[in-house]
Amino acid sequence: MKIREIQDEILQLKKEQDFCVLAHSYQATEITEIADFTGDSYALSVKAAKVPQKNILMCGVRFMAETVKILSPEKQVFLSSPHAGCPMAEQMTREQVREFKMQHPDHTVVAYINTTAALKTVCDVCVTSSSAVKIVSQLSNEKILFLPDCNLGAYVQSQLPEKKIRLVQGGCPVHAAVSEAEALAARQAHPQALLLVHPECSPTVSAMADYVGSTSGIMQYAMQSPEKEFIIGTEISIAETLQYCCPEKQFYPLSAGLICRNMKATTLMDVYHCLHDGAGTEITLDARTLTKARICIDRMIAMGG
Repeated sequence: MKIREIQDEILQLKKEQDFCVLAHSYQATEITEIADFTGDSYALSVKAAKVPQKNILMCGVRFMAETVKILSPEKQVFLSSPHAGCPMAEQMTREQVREFKMQHPDHTVVAYINTTAALKTVCDVCVTSSSAVKIVSQLSNEKILFLPDCNLGAYVQSQLPEKKIRLVQGGCPVHAAVSEAEALAARQAHPQALLLVHPECSPTVSAMADYVGSTSGIMQYAMQSPEKEFIIGTEISIAETLQYCCPEKQFYPLSAGLICRNMKATTLMDVYHCLHDGAGTEITLDARTLTKARICIDRMIAMGG
């Protein structure tokens, strides 16, 4: 079958089987085209909780599907590719966090949304890349343990010098691999372009940027800006997506290495087989995990995250 024929069959199958298909912004274009919603992981979870469909198919990585399940425990949630994990989300264990809390009971534990459901059960509050500064600024405690992304945590610290943020050596290996030399080379190659980077990049790269923000923040900034050229410092698919959205502008990937192979593990045929053959991996979480993990997410929501 041709791609368009597969897409048409997927569109028909999701109607027949009462599925809502969610696709993270890093997914391939042929997948985002058949999704009901495309966006950042947390925004997709919120959308999923509001839709009438009883079945949710996540085209992303496992922690994203877990977050959907936490916010919609009554729905059946499926991950389209069983191989789609996230190295950052799996860098720390619940036991490591518990040990830290025993050693430093005076710290508030802040968890990036890019963590497993199990890890969220022992954290105090959750944050997204777009809400991290806002949420941490509202915490009454000045002593913070930020995990697992040390680069995002360092960015929060740079914006909130009054806080004492303890970092762990974790993070997104794709964003963290971007070097200062690559950023300088991109600047030299495109001197008229604004540099927009994700805070998961290193502090030295973020310090060179004209704008630092989440994936959705980068996209909104580029689309709304009157400028015509941009260097995009996040997953390489975003430069391509922006080029489709704004053909009158020019978008350049900051690095050819900004490819999330875990996101790319999901294919259009994975989506097809999930709906046609029931091949998706269902996300199941026990009642205790659902309840405990939701506490830090609900606190984030209450704080405007």
